[in-house]
Amino acid sequence: MISIPPAPHRLTIQETQEILQTSMSGLSDHEVAERLKKFGKNEIPDPKKKPAWKILLKQFKHLMVYILILAALISYLTGHHIDVYVILAIVVINAVIGFVQEYKAEGAVEALKSLLVPRCKVIRNGKLLTIDSKDLVPGDLLALEEGDLIPADARIVEQKNARSMEASLTGEAVPVEKHTAPIDENTAVAERANMTWKSTFLASGSMKAWVTGTGLNTQIGEIAATLKTLTPQKTNFQIKSDKLAQQMAIIAILSAVLLFLVGYFLQEADISEVLLISIAALVSAIPEGLPAVLSIVLAIGSYRMSRKNAIIREFSATESLGSVSTIVTDKTGTLTQNTMTIKKVWGAPGKEVVVTGEGWDHRGELIGSGEDLESLKDLLVIAAHSHKSSVHRDESGKYKVTGDPTEAAFSVLAKKGNTERNLKIVDDFAFSSELKYRATIIEWNGRLMKVYIGAPESILGRTSFIKKRCGETGAIGEEDLAIIEKHLRDWSHESLRVLALALKTLENQEEPDSDLVFIGLAGMMDPPRPGVKKAVEDCHRAGIRVIMATGDHAATALAIGKEVGIVQPGREKVYTDSELQAMDPSTFDKAVLEADVFSRLTPLMKLKIAESLQKNGELVAMTGDGVNDAPALKQANVGVSMGIMGTDVARDASMMVLADDNFATIVNAVEQGRIVFNNARRTSFFLVTTNFAEITTLILAVGMGYPMPLTATQILWINLVTDGFCDKALATEKGQGNELLLPPVTPKENILNKNIVPFLVINAFFMTALAIGAFVYYLPEGLEKARTIVFIVLAFTQLFNVLNMRNLRGSSFKIGLFSNNWVNYALLVSVVIQVLIIEVPAMAELFDFQPVLAMEFLFWVFLSSFVFWIAELYKLIFLKK
Repeated sequence: MISIPPAPHRLTIQETQEILQTSMSGLSDHEVAERLKKFGKNEIPDPKKKPAWKILLKQFKHLMVYILILAALISYLTGHHIDVYVILAIVVINAVIGFVQEYKAEGAVEALKSLLVPRCKVIRNGKLLTIDSKDLVPGDLLALEEGDLIPADARIVEQKNARSMEASLTGEAVPVEKHTAPIDENTAVAERANMTWKSTFLASGSMKAWVTGTGLNTQIGEIAATLKTLTPQKTNFQIKSDKLAQQMAIIAILSAVLLFLVGYFLQEADISEVLLISIAALVSAIPEGLPAVLSIVLAIGSYRMSRKNAIIREFSATESLGSVSTIVTDKTGTLTQNTMTIKKVWGAPGKEVVVTGEGWDHRGELIGSGEDLESLKDLLVIAAHSHKSSVHRDESGKYKVTGDPTEAAFSVLAKKGNTERNLKIVDDFAFSSELKYRATIIEWNGRLMKVYIGAPESILGRTSFIKKRCGETGAIGEEDLAIIEKHLRDWSHESLRVLALALKTLENQEEPDSDLVFIGLAGMMDPPRPGVKKAVEDCHRAGIRVIMATGDHAATALAIGKEVGIVQPGREKVYTDSELQAMDPSTFDKAVLEADVFSRLTPLMKLKIAESLQKNGELVAMTGDGVNDAPALKQANVGVSMGIMGTDVARDASMMVLADDNFATIVNAVEQGRIVFNNARRTSFFLVTTNFAEITTLILAVGMGYPMPLTATQILWINLVTDGFCDKALATEKGQGNELLLPPVTPKENILNKNIVPFLVINAFFMTALAIGAFVYYLPEGLEKARTIVFIVLAFTQLFNVLNMRNLRGSSFKIGLFSNNWVNYALLVSVVIQVLIIEVPAMAELFDFQPVLAMEFLFWVFLSSFVFWIAELYKLIFLKK
């Protein structure tokens, strides 16, 4: 009975054939039918989706929602129907937003299917057929050519100069050379060169391969299964907002109960009146607008981030970015440009020449003396003609590469050197993994010339001559080899991948590849993105650790890590996947804390690193663009994917997408995330301070034996006007410019914390003292007049308190007292409404207010302003910022 071979890369071709029960003629139709029954289609099965009604119902399972529904019920029973409508509208709006976000986020597995190849070539019954890739079964013989996408995991049985691009799966930036020999069972996925993987593609050459895994039994299928088993965690902001709701609910309920007990037992007032006032106080103390305000805070932060190319897929991640303490980033396409760029060239016998420009853009130049540039003439001709790649710009202006990226780099070099591809190409030989070079025969100056690009050791092993001064050719000597070796050594230390170029004049096309003329060297690399180094520095300044986790080689990863500033002095150790797998849990956790670079990682190891960091109290942002990054992106507190180079899988598994693929954009997002947290904090402080002052005024007045200083309607109106406008205006603060100079907000730090208690108590105490003083002073003139003045005091102290909350770390004058237009508008509208409700007879009668003289009104407004000046004095003495 056929079975899928475990670790097929360790098997010989004969062993693979026996286990798969196949042959070089492929499978018969009967065998295919039987295997389809056993293994199923070559596709990612649809996950069992939750019904939409269950997802919607889930949105109501939060403490704040329960509290708001209770408040709505109480409001309905007491006849406050407007409050009922407002509260229920808030609950429904927030539920709809949550439903849409969660429904959209479940697209990760669906996106995996978009990577499947719809059609592929396969040999069955000895015939070459083109079939739907979903009909592939283990044992099928794939026939793959240059440019083909790979439809399944397969063991290579024949290959000719085959190299595949596997960056989307392994993170490897350069094509991987393939062979057919068995390799060690413990070899990492990125180094299993006798295998080919679903969702990658063949960059050059051709191959035949037996399918060893389909559907979920592939590397990409394992990732899909991992994504399905990961349970979405509450975001940092969701945890904090739930805690905030709990805190404010406790304050509101305890205050209302205390007010009822004091009013009923100390004053022996009518129970219906005391109950009505207590319920009104409870409803007003419960911040029914808090969910809406927090949503507005997140929406504004998300909008600001989008203007700087950071697209937020889940609103709650907006604030979580401000608390990020560690960023785990991929290298290829994230820190680097995912291009091969030639940075230096050297043509014998000149000096090395620096090549400017980045990526596939041919705008750049060769910087060197005239003599040095003249020595590159033959090198540039070889670069222009010895390749089968092309670079072009699409309609959006983005560069696209067809063929091998390394060959494309030489095409770009030739254009920078103003050398055209204008010679006749007689024959072309693709890169050979055995010979380690590629070659092209051209007609040059009326003669046949064979030109070579390849590994230095391979080219030098066939070289007998070298270009000398004045274009002459001479025998290569020890001095020449020493110079070449020096360039190879120096450039390798600079993380450059070095290739050699040579040529040979032919008498006929069958001459052996020997006695070559050495022409020069080219050093290339996948360069860092512009601005990445500064972004890393900004992260370190902001107290954020940056870790590189890549599928690339250790030496390359370390060199890039040093260049962009990720690797700190004394932390040059790089751990590979195999080294990490051999560690016990405690050693592993220690390694994750000590190292800044990890290489040759599998998807599961990236996931394990994220989990280890979270276990140690880190709030992790994980960046990536490939399929291999998806599980870790979903596990991280904030998954950040690339919008241009990223796969659909990565984008749908993440909370944030970088529209420009620029690591530096993350720093801007972190800054906005910290502003979002501060805005959530200042709006919450405002609500707590004002509500606490109101409830304290009611309790103290009743406790001192006085009547209720406000009616239920007056209490609700104060909150509707002052809280309703000003808290939302505070959500629009733009920050103070020093957000990245402060350490990250710790995940355990609540929105309401003990640091605000003195500030809150001072403000609330003054509001309460002024309100009770006014109430006692005017009570002889009548209860309605006294309540009118209390209303003025509480309303305007709250409005002046808005100015306090604009800067919680220092004087509000430092940021400009009226620099936020939204706050100005909110204050203006609130003032106008409060004046009209007292001075317009019809409205005053509705709320049981007595007329107040203009000077009297202004006097109490003036006294109310002291809540601002007292707070400024507190900041001056205790904050000193």
